[in-house]
Amino acid sequence: MRSEAVSTSDAPTPRAAYSQAVRRGPLLVLSGQVGTDPRTGRLVGDDVGDQTRQTLDNLGSVLEAAGSSWSDVVSVRVYLVDRGDYAAMNAVYDAAMVEPYPARTTIYCGLNPGNKVEIDAVAVVAD
Repeated sequence: MRSEAVSTSDAPTPRAAYSQAVRRGPLLVLSGQVGTDPRTGRLVGDDVGDQTRQTLDNLGSVLEAAGSSWSDVVSVRVYLVDRGDYAAMNAVYDAAMVEPYPARTTIYCGLNPGNKVEIDAVAVVAD
């Protein structure tokens, strides 16, 4: 079994040595995405809600490129800079998810300047 990189122009292009996602067998691991618009290469703004929406859109595009969808996602990690942004991020996140919900961890950390949220995911997909 070999690993296969997944990429799409509908999500931001990595600026370092990593793939947007890697699939090995039924396991699909998505790299963290931020609120960058792939068409402009710029953050969508400084509002955590807008950045979360774009981040989820970017992840959705990578899932689609892999022949997958949010219904295949089993685990999500959310990275937030500011604890005060949790409710606004969570409102956007909750509206985007469908049952059965993936497992989730939320971590407070430092991110690149301007980024308020980063999200990565793991999916299990059919061969």
